[in-house]
Amino acid sequence: MTNPSEHALPANSVAESHEGDFGCTLMDLRKLMEQRSSDAVTQVNVQYGGVQNLCSRLRTSPVEGLSGNPADLEKRRQVFGQNLIPPKKPKTFLELVWEALQDVTLIILEIAAIISLVLSFYRPPGGENELCGQIAQSAEDEGEAEAGWIEGAAILFSVIIVVLVTAFNDWSKEKQFRGLQSRIEQEQKFSVIRNGQLIQLPVADIVVGDIAQIKYGDLLPADGVLIQGNDLKIDESSLTGESDHVRKSLDKDPMLLSGTHVMEGSGRMVVTAVGVNSQAGIIFTLLGASEDDEEEKKKKAKTQDGVALEIQPLNSQEGADNEDKDKKASKVHKKEKSVLQGKLTRLAVQIGKAGLIMSAVTVVILILYFVIDNFVIQGRPWLAECTPVYIQYFVKFFIIGVTVLVVAVPEGLPLAVTISLAYSVKKMMKDNNLVRHLDACETMGNATAICSDKTGTLTMNRMTVVQAYVGGTHYHQVPSPDVFLPKVLDLIVNGIAINSAYTSKILPPEKEGGLPRQVGNKTECALLGFVADLKQDYQAVRNEVPEEQLYKVYTFNSVRKSMSTVVRKPAGGFRMYSKGASEIMLRKCNRILDKKGEAVPFKNKDRDDMVRSVIEPMACEGLRTICIAYRDFDDAEPSWDNESEVLTELTCIAVVGIEDPVRPEVPEAISKCKRAGITVRMVTGDNVNTARAIATKCGILTPGDDFLCLEGKEFNRLIRNEKGEVEQEKLDKIWPKLRVLARSSPTDKHTLVKGIIDSTVGDQRQVVAVTGDGTNDGPALKKADVGFAMGIAGTDVAKEASDIILTDDNFTSIVKAVMWGRNVYDSISKFLQFQLTVNVVAVIVAFTGACITQDSPLKAVQMLWVNLIMDTFASLALATEPPTDALLRRRPYGRNKPLISRTMMKNILGHAVYQLTIIFFLVFAGEKFFHIDSGRKAPLHSPPSQHYTIVFNTFVLMQLFNEINSRKIHGERNVFAGIYHNLIFCSVVLGTFISQVLIVEFGGKPFSCTKLSLSQWLWCLFFGIGELLWGQIISAIPTQSLKFLKEAGHGTTKEEISKDAEGLDEIDHAEMELRRGQILWFRGLNRIQTQIEVINTFQTGASIKGVLRRQTMGQHLDVKLGPSSSYVSVAPVRTSPTTSVAAAASSPTVGNQGGQSVP
Repeated sequence: MTNPSEHALPANSVAESHEGDFGCTLMDLRKLMEQRSSDAVTQVNVQYGGVQNLCSRLRTSPVEGLSGNPADLEKRRQVFGQNLIPPKKPKTFLELVWEALQDVTLIILEIAAIISLVLSFYRPPGGENELCGQIAQSAEDEGEAEAGWIEGAAILFSVIIVVLVTAFNDWSKEKQFRGLQSRIEQEQKFSVIRNGQLIQLPVADIVVGDIAQIKYGDLLPADGVLIQGNDLKIDESSLTGESDHVRKSLDKDPMLLSGTHVMEGSGRMVVTAVGVNSQAGIIFTLLGASEDDEEEKKKKAKTQDGVALEIQPLNSQEGADNEDKDKKASKVHKKEKSVLQGKLTRLAVQIGKAGLIMSAVTVVILILYFVIDNFVIQGRPWLAECTPVYIQYFVKFFIIGVTVLVVAVPEGLPLAVTISLAYSVKKMMKDNNLVRHLDACETMGNATAICSDKTGTLTMNRMTVVQAYVGGTHYHQVPSPDVFLPKVLDLIVNGIAINSAYTSKILPPEKEGGLPRQVGNKTECALLGFVADLKQDYQAVRNEVPEEQLYKVYTFNSVRKSMSTVVRKPAGGFRMYSKGASEIMLRKCNRILDKKGEAVPFKNKDRDDMVRSVIEPMACEGLRTICIAYRDFDDAEPSWDNESEVLTELTCIAVVGIEDPVRPEVPEAISKCKRAGITVRMVTGDNVNTARAIATKCGILTPGDDFLCLEGKEFNRLIRNEKGEVEQEKLDKIWPKLRVLARSSPTDKHTLVKGIIDSTVGDQRQVVAVTGDGTNDGPALKKADVGFAMGIAGTDVAKEASDIILTDDNFTSIVKAVMWGRNVYDSISKFLQFQLTVNVVAVIVAFTGACITQDSPLKAVQMLWVNLIMDTFASLALATEPPTDALLRRRPYGRNKPLISRTMMKNILGHAVYQLTIIFFLVFAGEKFFHIDSGRKAPLHSPPSQHYTIVFNTFVLMQLFNEINSRKIHGERNVFAGIYHNLIFCSVVLGTFISQVLIVEFGGKPFSCTKLSLSQWLWCLFFGIGELLWGQIISAIPTQSLKFLKEAGHGTTKEEISKDAEGLDEIDHAEMELRRGQILWFRGLNRIQTQIEVINTFQTGASIKGVLRRQTMGQHLDVKLGPSSSYVSVAPVRTSPTTSVAAAASSPTVGNQGGQSVP
């Protein structure tokens, strides 16, 4: 990112040359945009002579917009810049290589290999000395001894391969991210007027001088000055941090800034600054300077494999918002790492710890054995000239230890997750799911509840008026215009045409014989369609009353649930047209038009009759009812800001019933969800009867079920206490049965989602997905585990808050997302099952082999090869299994289901037993079985033996066939089912097999291999294929009968997280595990100090207060001591010092068995 001054200068110098073309320079406009409120008004009026003049200086028309002439647009881009913020440079391949090299285990291996290399070139003078122990026996082995460097070199080479593979994976992943990012950016379009036509332009194509049409829910793509606005309120918190909405108007504050959200109203603005010159751009550019510091911070927040899980926001200019969000992050709800990531990281850390202990023990045993054998039993003296020889032995032991560690640490886990997620994300694009946050894809597989909108998601969002109630008559089809009196018809047409956003239009169909296209708000389009059905022309009315002549507009929002527009009457006075939800509007009406078109009084009793006889029957057919009304102000002009007085005493013109048909594919999708154990709830702003009717058509409600349909008011009454606070216990009584929440506000939606997520009733915690399209759905989308925003109908604000964008706004796509999510989870489990079997076997073989024969049967390079096939290739093969419908026939796993189920544990241990039996048989009895020389206790630098080559080959082939077994994790018998559909799997297995043949036959010294005969190969294959048969035997044993099996890889419990995550923006479970270790250590020290003090106190008989004071201080140390009650109880002074120490020593906290969480 460059400095703003650097950016401005070249553009400015160009501006000088084009000075004659535009009446203001880039710097003038930048200065103008820095003004706020009244200063801005003065500046616009004094310096530019008003907005109209500013437009003419920028060579644009406030009504027609720019001509769209390419030469003109290009010139504007040269003078004022493009609406792009240059993205951050991607990491180069070399940087990624350097990052991959930072892996601790690899560094240890490199050091060991280098020491081994150096020592192999060093010919010790005492090398021929008998006393130095055996090195090489015969003359022909001298050549072999010369080749001692090969092992060190081979380890280095393997490390390089592993690093390159890792770096390549990271690089391709980053490339995919960028592709996804640019796709998300292209998705964002904005309404701009060019040549008098309203068109949707990609945000990057907007230039200075464009006239942009802004409306509720937009995210402003550039800075501009307001030309005309209706009731416009902007949320500028992303730039200023102020959460209150700012009113914008020509006379008070006309400045609109990029990156801010339109929360209410509509209007038009002239664009004055784009890209790096806009306010958000300037901040973003400044961030560029401090990017390096940011980098450091970000590195810490990354997941283990270095994938930061957040993809940049919708448009890169919003990095500015992120900056502000970081400042506010301390207050905001913490985004926890995804469920799977949490489980995996904890598992990896636990396995890593076990591996570390095993490898340390291996090295210690080897060294002790060597020392005792040589210097104690054989009684050799330590000779100075023999030291290098001994060091070579020690280095060899060290390398064996490190290799155990390398095999034990499952570094393939993060890789498998990434590959699986990246693969799924790519495929989900085809299923109309644009994933913005990688982990959302896997979380979706755990979803237990979906809270869906009605309009557009479950229904087609193609609204039409099908019934009407006018002048006391209920028409069950749209009547012909002749039945209405001209003045009533006039009121209907004006009430609809003027009192709806002028951006809502009905355009001719794209194809012959198709349906007319609805543009803008679909409910308004339905009403405009009603006008067209009455053979009237709404456009003619709009041409007579253009938008500039509207006197006052109260735009629709979720609180008002209505929209009103005030116009001046030709004869003087004002007329206000209103439309909105019928039961709300009718409460504000005190008159109604009768058959003759006269306004007659409309009392409460009439209203109740009308609700019963007209509105409820319409609603029960699933229609949305809208009331159209008006009011005349003939006397004095009212105070327009006092809404409650203006929006009363209305006269009802008509009530219409709008049908929005259910999407044909939705009922099937919802029944799939039910089979998959997912509860679908409908949350809508519509009337409860309409909602119930639609829910029944969709299959959310089925007759005979025990369910609740509530209205927002009733819902709030049931869940809040006297003070109006939400009580979780009350909510827990309601949500399990709740299926439809009607007339709900965005707050209700948020309350419901939060309540379900936080609830602890039931056997498992809920994972909730939410769909939303409006600006007001933002909080609920953010709170949900997965937020789906609508790609077509959704506002920018909703997309910004979401995790996945549904590009076709269709509920069926959500079901596809569930399928992909479950597939990711299963792929990871398959890989884990495979990986852990190899780990267990390799570690035990290396460990016992080293302890019994002083040498690992599997050499360092061989282990690295096994590690490579296990980690990299197997993760590719198992993580790319395509999903099947069977995934939707089981219950969701939920939040706290462990990664490794008991069935998987059975498979892991079962296969490990088979493999260990075979390997130990070959190591200790193989030479007799094959009639070959034994490879055990071979001296340093001796040539590779056939014996150990067979062991290595059998080991790898068993893994290969076990990879096929791992394709199924729920105890299925047929492990080959659908294997042909996965080409990657087949090619990986084949490729590994061919490589193995090459390594054994031609690997020679570097791989410690020697050629094998055909019969030996066939035996190795036989042992390998035995895996498949053994797999069948294991799957025949019922898991229930094996009571001793434990599950592993549990998620973090909620309480642990909340205690552990104070002040962390993103919770990194690995760091938490490590912190836990440090804290236990501190705590242990602290205990010991306390206990020493207790003893001293008893011995000196001093007052006990000092000790207690010391203890309380310990609790306030930086190390947050948990609420542990196991401090020594100091009360009875009778105890002797020794017993108190014993009591202290037995206190259970250092090992933390108490189960309480350690911060």
